[in-house]
Amino acid sequence: MGLQVIGAGFGRTGTMSLKIALEMLGYVKCHHMVEVLSSDSQAVMWRDIGEGKQTDWDKVFDGFAACVDFPACVVYKELADKYPDAKVILTIRSTESWWTSASQTIFAIGKAMPGWMKALLPRIRNIFAMHEALLDRRMFGGKMRDESAAKAVYERHNADVQKVIPANRLLVYEVKQGWDPLCAFLGKPVPDKPFPNVNDMEEFKARIRMLRIINWAVPVGLLIVLGLAGWGYVALTSGHPPT
Repeated sequence: MGLQVIGAGFGRTGTMSLKIALEMLGYVKCHHMVEVLSSDSQAVMWRDIGEGKQTDWDKVFDGFAACVDFPACVVYKELADKYPDAKVILTIRSTESWWTSASQTIFAIGKAMPGWMKALLPRIRNIFAMHEALLDRRMFGGKMRDESAAKAVYERHNADVQKVIPANRLLVYEVKQGWDPLCAFLGKPVPDKPFPNVNDMEEFKARIRMLRIINWAVPVGLLIVLGLAGWGYVALTSGHPPT
């Protein structure tokens, strides 16, 4: 069947809340960056997309009825052409609030990731290859962490979506608007449950703190192990502990 809903909004515009809402409306599953982070095959496919290799979108989104968030929003034009019957949702928030959220979470976590993890763990290496090629270079022109440049890209992207996608196919949406505009756009009945409100900024910050701890704790631990190993070697070869 292919994608039925395409999310064109950047990460940190309520995309996790929208993912859950779409799945509650029957669009199961909804693709989100979390799928890339948790799947070796997704990480490889999106790395290849970032490197400009030929893409089989049906394979990338096999088992998904919808997509939101990075990295899919970067290629919304290609997806809208591939799936002409899919509806497009552009999630937005103010530029200032988007930058505050993005700079403290999705942009900061990459900087905090220990280099040895990228070198030793294939999935992490593929994710960061995708992140650098598709997000940093293609979308942000290598200036993802430059505040003024990133804000300009965000605003230009939102304007471009509204130019490229016909109005009858597009919903410009803030998740704080809740069910009514979303369900009206998709032709779905309004659920009798509250609209999901996921604010994972503190969880992101906790992950970043943990990565920073790991970044210095692992080398220190390795030095301690090497020191103890050296002490043991001297003890074994000399017949008594070193003094």
